[in-house]
Amino acid sequence: MTSDDRPSGPPTPASRQRAAPAEPRTKGWVVARLAGAPVIITPSWFVAAIALTLLYANTVGAGRPWLGTTSVYGVALAFVLLLFASVFLHEVAHAYVARARGHEVRELALTLWGGHTAYTGGVGRPLDAFLVAVVGPATNLVLAGAFWGVFQTTDPWGVPAMLLYAGAFSNLFVGVFNLLPGLPLDGGQVLESGVWAVTGDRARGTVAAGWIGRVVAVGIVAWAVLPRLSRGEDIDLTTVVWSTLIAAFLWSGATQAVRQGRARMAIATLAVTDLMVPAVTVPVTATVEDARRSVVSTHAMVVVDAAGTAVAVVEPTALSAVPVDQASRTPLSATSIPLPPGPGVPVTARGADVLDAVADRGGDAPVVPVTDGVRVVGVLPVGAVVQAVRAVTEGRRA
Repeated sequence: MTSDDRPSGPPTPASRQRAAPAEPRTKGWVVARLAGAPVIITPSWFVAAIALTLLYANTVGAGRPWLGTTSVYGVALAFVLLLFASVFLHEVAHAYVARARGHEVRELALTLWGGHTAYTGGVGRPLDAFLVAVVGPATNLVLAGAFWGVFQTTDPWGVPAMLLYAGAFSNLFVGVFNLLPGLPLDGGQVLESGVWAVTGDRARGTVAAGWIGRVVAVGIVAWAVLPRLSRGEDIDLTTVVWSTLIAAFLWSGATQAVRQGRARMAIATLAVTDLMVPAVTVPVTATVEDARRSVVSTHAMVVVDAAGTAVAVVEPTALSAVPVDQASRTPLSATSIPLPPGPGVPVTARGADVLDAVADRGGDAPVVPVTDGVRVVGVLPVGAVVQAVRAVTEGRRA
């Protein structure tokens, strides 16, 4: 901290919200529920709170030397709690807008780096991505204005004024910082949604925003170091440490975003027709003997109900193992693997739609039925989809 009440390094930013698949919840203590999701305080948050309190105590002591030691640390802690409350409101805004756009919020977490909001379902439209992203920084900018307005009405030498000024500046910084146009920051998602809207390709927007995120990471270190070097001044160690930590966080997130974008581009080349196995269908009332008359060596065999919906897939080894003299008395269900309920994968599906369909219908079944909208025409082996995704993504990285 410096004596003018401004932190010499950036305060911990609120991280960009992430559209997440079902994954383990962040470890920590659940203290509330908002937007239908748990609010979690992680152990690392306490590390950040203690570190920031110790740092800001120097500023408080320099700016208000008449305060005793206990009061100095009390004011510093009050500022840190005020900062994290602002970060929390940033995440609450993300959560409620995400829910309003049709997503299920999984958690709001306060962490070492500020916080994050996780929600399921992904983002279906550029406008959704833009609104969810921009509302967080906008909340901080509104808070900055509110703190500044109240600050103007208080005694500038009082402790309340000091906290109000710090609250205004920190919210302004967090809001502007998060609007920098690079992933994993909110501004990066705004950029991603813009490129997505113009090109119709979200993956292209992700890669572009990821690369800009890397530039932002390098720029933060340069901003912290180069001006002082150009003036021949000593470099402040606290500034270097903070800027390096923030830059490392951004570089890591940006690199992950670039990889995800490239993976999406690769996955977009997948097509159901390239991975499916053609199928013949047999009624659910059939016996093993009936099924054997319909066997085609190059086709899978799918059991359908009276409405033509796939309910099971026949296991060839089990089918052939039934003795001939028992085939007419053995129901086909005895040699079949049940399929989870739900619609099949459209034969026209490509890219991420293939993965979504498999995720929605796959369950523990080895295959997912493929339909032409009316009838079952094939099966999509889940293992083949996994291998194809691995092949295209590893190939793209290479």
